[in-house]
Amino acid sequence: MAWQFERVAGPCEGPAGGVVRDGDAVVFSTIDEGKLWRFDPASKAATEVRRYTNRVNGLARGPGGELYGAQEGGRRLVEFTSDGRMVAVDALLDGKYHNQPSDLVVDRRHRIYFTDPRHAVIPFGPAIFPFLDHCSVLRLERNDRRAWVANRVTYDTISPRAVLLSPDETTLYVADGEAKEGHARELRAYPLRPDGTVGHAAVLQTFGRDFRGPQRGIEGMCLDADGNIVAVGGWRRSGPGPLVYVISPAGAVLESHSLPADLPNKCCFGGAGLDTLFVTTAGGELFCAKTDRRGLA
Repeated sequence: MAWQFERVAGPCEGPAGGVVRDGDAVVFSTIDEGKLWRFDPASKAATEVRRYTNRVNGLARGPGGELYGAQEGGRRLVEFTSDGRMVAVDALLDGKYHNQPSDLVVDRRHRIYFTDPRHAVIPFGPAIFPFLDHCSVLRLERNDRRAWVANRVTYDTISPRAVLLSPDETTLYVADGEAKEGHARELRAYPLRPDGTVGHAAVLQTFGRDFRGPQRGIEGMCLDADGNIVAVGGWRRSGPGPLVYVISPAGAVLESHSLPADLPNKCCFGGAGLDTLFVTTAGGELFCAKTDRRGLA
């Protein structure tokens, strides 16, 4: 089945970021504008639901329906509460501020795994605090006093872009590397231990280069009902262009679908039947397509 994508919201000023399910609708972020929007497929209307979010990129749901965001501007995670507040979810890593969170996922024990790259061109976030000397996947979890504690998870990443958990939460998927010299762009699968630490990663996919330059790797991921990884990445500058990939847990590319817009960012399933895939782009747009797959409920 060909997935026919149509633009349903945007373009806005700057890139659109994270997108998560909200009932039959979806909520997505517009990073430069500092806003959250809710798109309702029934009415085909996008409504502003939050503002002044300070460059929230990735979005994720907690086990109780909590809505979390990766706030690049504040160099922290935040929770958007139902009473309209934006609450800091943060902790120092060995006494130091981390970098600029871009994506996140929450497990059933309410531990938050998030990517923590640095932006090479524009250093968003308070510059008074030095950046870390590494770009890793980090984990936030509450201690016995209910205070958030930060721990480093990966020690071999160079610029993690997207993060995802397998349905049974025994595998941590990480998309690593930017489209520039010296970066290997890979999709990795780390075996995840019960204590939240990881073993050695298997490389599921790699992205190379052609005469035009390095290919852009994966920027966003979600799961289908069969536990496959549905990922978005690529660009028109090199490689096969902007695509949606369906990748098995073992790393086989089961199918791919072209996108009508450049630089896809994040994705999620939504709609009444969980069979509509929503994709945000760096052009500030939200696209969707009916698919022959269902998202993981």
